[in-house]
Amino acid sequence: MRGLRVLDFTHVVAGPLCTMTLADLGADVVKVEPPTGEIGRLIGPPWRGGQSVIWQSVNRNKRSLTIDLKTSAGRRTVRRMARQADVVVESFRPGVITALDLGYDTLAAANPALVYCSISAFGQTGPASDRPGVDGIMQAVTGLMSTLGDPDSGPAKVQVPAADMVTGYLASIAVLAALHEVRDGGRGQHLDVSLYNATILLQQTGFASFLASGDEPRRLGSAAPYAAPNEAFPTADGWIMIAAYDPVRWSALCDAVGASGLSSDPRFATNDDRVRNRPALRDELSRQLRTRTTHAWLDTLSARDILCAPVNGYGEVVASAEYAASGLHRPTGPIDTPGFVLGPAQPAGPPDTAPPAPGAHSAEILAEYGLSESEVMTLIESGVVDGAGARSRAAS
Repeated sequence: MRGLRVLDFTHVVAGPLCTMTLADLGADVVKVEPPTGEIGRLIGPPWRGGQSVIWQSVNRNKRSLTIDLKTSAGRRTVRRMARQADVVVESFRPGVITALDLGYDTLAAANPALVYCSISAFGQTGPASDRPGVDGIMQAVTGLMSTLGDPDSGPAKVQVPAADMVTGYLASIAVLAALHEVRDGGRGQHLDVSLYNATILLQQTGFASFLASGDEPRRLGSAAPYAAPNEAFPTADGWIMIAAYDPVRWSALCDAVGASGLSSDPRFATNDDRVRNRPALRDELSRQLRTRTTHAWLDTLSARDILCAPVNGYGEVVASAEYAASGLHRPTGPIDTPGFVLGPAQPAGPPDTAPPAPGAHSAEILAEYGLSESEVMTLIESGVVDGAGARSRAAS
C-alpha cells in the first residue's frame, strides 16, 4: 500500500473508517475538508484536546487539506489532484458530488485507472437513494434493532455504530479488490457501497434463518438463537458467558455445575431441544451458577474445556492480560485507541500519527500534487484553501 494516493471526501464514521483502514495499511490519505472542518469533528461528548474523540478514533494516519468546493478554483484544484490519485472515497448524499463536477465520470475521464468509492445510506440508485441515513436509522430499517434487547423490552440499538463500522470495513475491502484488478491491467471502477446493504450483510446468519423458516427472530438478550446454552448467566458477583451446546461440553457443564441430571432430561437432550426449551434451561442453570463467583466458575469450567468468559466492562477489558498481549493498544496523539493489528504475531508498524487539525497539511499536499508555490499562495490568499497549518507551511 506504500505510495498509494487516496483522496478522502468522507465524514462522520463509515467513510472515515474506510480511509483510515487504507491509511493504516500504508496509503497516503489526504482528508479533503471544508474550511471549517468536516461535521464529524462536532460529534461528542467526549472531547479531548478540543476535538471529538469519536472523530479522532477514525481519522488517524491522515493529512488534512481544507479547500472550499463551492468555489470554481477549489473544484478545479481537486480535479487536477484526482488525475494523480489512485483512489477517491466520498460519502455525500447521491448526486451532490456529481453536481460539483467531481463525480466518477468526470474524474475517470482524465484518470481511467481511478478507483472511486461512493458510500451512502441506501446506494446510488434505487427507490431510497435520495434518502439520508445514519447508523441508528440503518439499525432500525434493516431489522437489526428488532432483534436486540430482552424478550420483554422494546427494540434496542448496538451502542457502537455497528452499521457505520461494518460499512467502512466492507468499503475498504471493495477498494482493495478494485485496486487488485487495476494492478492486473484492468480499468478503475465506481464502487457503490451502502450502509443498508452492509448492515444486511452483517446479519447474514439471521436473514438466512428467516428466509429458510419464515420465522421472525425473537429478542433473546445475550442468547444465540441457534444454540443453547450459549448466553450470559448470573453468578454470585456478576455474569459469565457460557457456550456449551455441543454434546460433550453440554454433559461436562451439567457435571461441573452439580446438575448431572440435566444431561438426561428429555427437555434438554439435543441442542434443538435446548433451544426450544431455553427459558427452562436458563432457570435451571442460573440456579446453580448463582451459588459461586464468576472467577470461581471460570476456573472450574475452563478446567473442563467448557467455553466461558466473564462479561467484562471496558475498564476490565483494557486492564486485562489479553488486551495487553493483543498489540491493539496504540496511543495516537491526544487519545488512546485500539490500533490496526491483525494479531500479536504481526510485527508492529510505524507509530500512528495523530488525527490532523483542519488544514494542517494543505500547502505541502498541494505542492506534492504539482501546484506551484505561487498557485498555493493564491488559493490561500483568496480563501479557497484555509487553515493555519497551510499558511505556516506555505510561509516556511
